[in-house]
Amino acid sequence: MRYYVTIRDRTYEVDLADAPQVDGAAVNAELVAVPGTPVRHLLADGRSLTVVARHGGRGSWELYLAGQRFDADVVDERTRAIRAMTGKGGAASGPKPVRAPMPGLVVGLLVAEGQAVEAGDGVAIVEAMKMENELKAEAPGVVSKILVETGQAVDKGTVLVEFESTDDDALEG
Repeated sequence: MRYYVTIRDRTYEVDLADAPQVDGAAVNAELVAVPGTPVRHLLADGRSLTVVARHGGRGSWELYLAGQRFDADVVDERTRAIRAMTGKGGAASGPKPVRAPMPGLVVGLLVAEGQAVEAGDGVAIVEAMKMENELKAEAPGVVSKILVETGQAVDKGTVLVEFESTDDDALEG
């Protein structure tokens, strides 16, 4: 099975059909889950690593490795092809999710799920270093999911609000 894994704006092609390959290069790796936990033990090229993997739905994963947090989008070939045909996925699907720019506390949510937003509209307020920061949508869209609550502490990079294209965008394409 072939997957496409996107981490920090870079997509890796991972083929698990026979021996694992990443971007066409063979990788000596084995991943074992610890039952009942999000913990995985990864043995990769002779190195033993502990990975915490939390599934966020629809191919979204939160990964913790060596004290760092990574957001990953994982899709199989079929899902990737469907996204390409329907225009869903990548930058064409609407504004990028709003992420916390630094660790902080969510002190306000300015939108609701299903609400249409324009580029520059405020969607959340995060307090960090004794300052309130209004986070804004980058492009027009519809709020598809709010992933945090007021009063919640967040790490840098945490996805706060996700969007989908507006119906008008789909009609124009």
